[in-house]
Amino acid sequence: MNLDSLYSELTLKTNKKLVLLVLDGLGDIATPEQGFLTPLESAKTPNLDRLSKISAQGRMTPVAPGITPGSGPGHLALFGYDPIEFQVGRGVIEALGLGVELKAGDVAARANFCTLDGKGIVTDRRAGRIETAVCEELCALLASKIKKIGDAQVIIQPGKGHRFVVIFRGKGLEGPLTDADPHREGKAIPEVTPVNPKSAKAKKAAELITKFYEQALPIIKDRKPANGFLMRGIAHQPKIASFEERYGLRAACIAVYPMYKGLAQLVGMKKIEGAQTISEQFEAYLNEYDNHDFFFIHYKYTDMHGEDGNFDAKRKAIEDLDNALPLLLEKRPDVLAITGDHSTPCKVKGHSWHPQPVLLHSEFSGSDKLDRFTETGSNLGSLGSFEAKHLLRLMQANALMFDKFGA
Repeated sequence: MNLDSLYSELTLKTNKKLVLLVLDGLGDIATPEQGFLTPLESAKTPNLDRLSKISAQGRMTPVAPGITPGSGPGHLALFGYDPIEFQVGRGVIEALGLGVELKAGDVAARANFCTLDGKGIVTDRRAGRIETAVCEELCALLASKIKKIGDAQVIIQPGKGHRFVVIFRGKGLEGPLTDADPHREGKAIPEVTPVNPKSAKAKKAAELITKFYEQALPIIKDRKPANGFLMRGIAHQPKIASFEERYGLRAACIAVYPMYKGLAQLVGMKKIEGAQTISEQFEAYLNEYDNHDFFFIHYKYTDMHGEDGNFDAKRKAIEDLDNALPLLLEKRPDVLAITGDHSTPCKVKGHSWHPQPVLLHSEFSGSDKLDRFTETGSNLGSLGSFEAKHLLRLMQANALMFDKFGA
């Protein structure tokens, strides 16, 4: 018997309410330039402080020591799915989040507009973070000009800001493919290739994307700053057990950005649409409280400012969430976990391998007697250091969802 089977055998129905509040990229590192403080340590967080005094804390490794996760693996681990066993292309996640119904054989890519110089070198991977309206205009232009390539249909769907997705729908296609993204400025867009070079279906998909670039780039070549685009996470949709099948919980997702809605939809969570601010997200939770057992609430801006290396903005994003937190606590869940899907240190300006802090509160979590929720404090917490894929099971245990094992 494997561990998941054991958990399933022990699972009880308790009608408890569980909330997983994810501050994307929350974790950070203390450096001399930052006065040896992280944004979380520097932020004024009176509401988190009060919660900390009656909660347990710890640190979580998102995948394995030294491995830097993407958002997909980071969140799948938080949902209790081993991110090494369940690998999902980012394009699939983004497409689902935008409401695209994927079909068997569809290959999806997450894309974003970028800026290219006259020699085709990427000078800005995010095209100055163009407005969503500009992205929608460019996607409509490309969609009107490129409807099919060979026998494959091309579907282009805009997302938020500079992001969009491209779906290739046809016979004999599969992923995963390498990224058409150098992942840094100063390099040209690389050609995509099959991750499995023996796959004829993946080879066909790679050829389609090469032809798509050949047709699409000339159409937008004069549209600076968004005169190019990058593609990554190019894959087909895998089979995965639903959240309710796995945990016996009716789950809902309250997120703003499509990718995180897509991750939730991938495991069968219901998307609660409409909220655009963290206060509105918490209000949506209050409105939906009676309809679901588990709520995944996602907050993007800690990660966004970490990627920009903007310490003050990341600190302010944490303070903004803390100011809104009393709304959530109007209907305090039986179990509340607050954490990140990974760390995004301002020093690194990107995702990193550093373990993220986690706070766990319930009637049975106990108190670590820590005055604040911080990286330093979480190192001292009773939860210790553990892999993120175990958090969901700890939340279930705190909801008294497991029968005793053995005599």
